[in-house]
Amino acid sequence: MTARAAKLPPAIAAERRQLMQALHPVVQMLGGIVGHHIEVVLHDLTKPESSVVAIANGHVSNRRLGSSILSGPKEDLGFAAALQALSAGGEAVHSVIESYPTLTRAGQRLKSSTVVFRDAQGQPFAALCLNADLTIIEAAHTWLGLLLKPNGIAPAPASEGAPELDQLMQEIIADAVRRLGKPVTLMNKEEKIQAVAAMMQRGLFIVKGGVERAAKALGVTRYTVYNYLEALRSRAAEPKPRARRR
Repeated sequence: MTARAAKLPPAIAAERRQLMQALHPVVQMLGGIVGHHIEVVLHDLTKPESSVVAIANGHVSNRRLGSSILSGPKEDLGFAAALQALSAGGEAVHSVIESYPTLTRAGQRLKSSTVVFRDAQGQPFAALCLNADLTIIEAAHTWLGLLLKPNGIAPAPASEGAPELDQLMQEIIADAVRRLGKPVTLMNKEEKIQAVAAMMQRGLFIVKGGVERAAKALGVTRYTVYNYLEALRSRAAEPKPRARRR
């Protein structure tokens, strides 16, 4: 039995109908309070070709009422779980998949959370999703960083050689990250230390701004980069085991 089942027991049909009716105003309420950058969308999983039955702030993913389930964000773990659940029964409990990264069809980064609702028979039939557009938050963070510069002093004018230096720094960082063969978001601490080691070997940290640029690229603070550098120095200072004589 799937969420598309043509015939349902009257009690199950009534349960689904009541919950869907209750969730519609929740979408409207959340959409008005969470902010213009967060999409709230309710899906009827029994109608995947036109699953969107209520939506607020649809400009985030460029969707509207009647959009299909396939029009949602890329790499959506919530819907991956929902679609998997449609092909198999489960317990009569709702599932929460929270705070996972997704992408809009245009490639903008989102942070998403999904609740998949099941009826008393354990069949999924609805999903309520929130998708937050992080680009606005990141822009605000950059703007606040500029405002918080000590004494409001603007950066010194760049010298004529600055563009070339800037490009070299970018290349060093990109090459160090590329060596690991995976995106920064998937790197663990040891892999980030290896990336810092590669940057250090090419002299990035003797140039003003190198630590800050590395930190931004790796998604950590500059203090974390300093800790990575200290860890590398400690490793280099450790005595190496002597080779055994034959």
